[in-house]
Amino acid sequence: KGGDEPRRQVLLCKRAINPCRGLWTLPAGFQECGESTSEGAARETYEEANAVVSGRLSPYAHLDIPAISQTYIFFRATLASPDGHSPGTESLETKLFDVDDIPFNQIAFSSVKIVLDCYLQDLKKGSYSYHHGTILKQPEVSADSPDFVL
Repeated sequence: KGGDEPRRQVLLCKRAINPCRGLWTLPAGFQECGESTSEGAARETYEEANAVVSGRLSPYAHLDIPAISQTYIFFRATLASPDGHSPGTESLETKLFDVDDIPFNQIAFSSVKIVLDCYLQDLKKGSYSYHHGTILKQPEVSADSPDFVL
């Protein structure tokens, strides 16, 4: 953006593995024993995008998906360097997308679509909220067609 307003961008990774190989997602993964959720988020960002997060990570959203026994915790963060990212072993490509250019029709998971949509809504209102919700899925229903409550 112009002037002193910071550019609002989102780091996405194009998946090199299944499920959803070739689609975009936020850097994410499973928390390891002995680490906090924020440490896990920073580690996964480095593993998937070779990107280092600077400063404190801010909790942003918590989504539960009971049908697959998973919980997702998303954080907002700042990269140490906007040019400091490249694909890790689980990514084909990494890219900082301006918020107006996020490829919503190529996002891998319903949870990521929901969180990105929340982020865009928060940017429009000029303040960030903490989001919590449950994605209600039926077994055998694909990730891109959720029946969710948020």
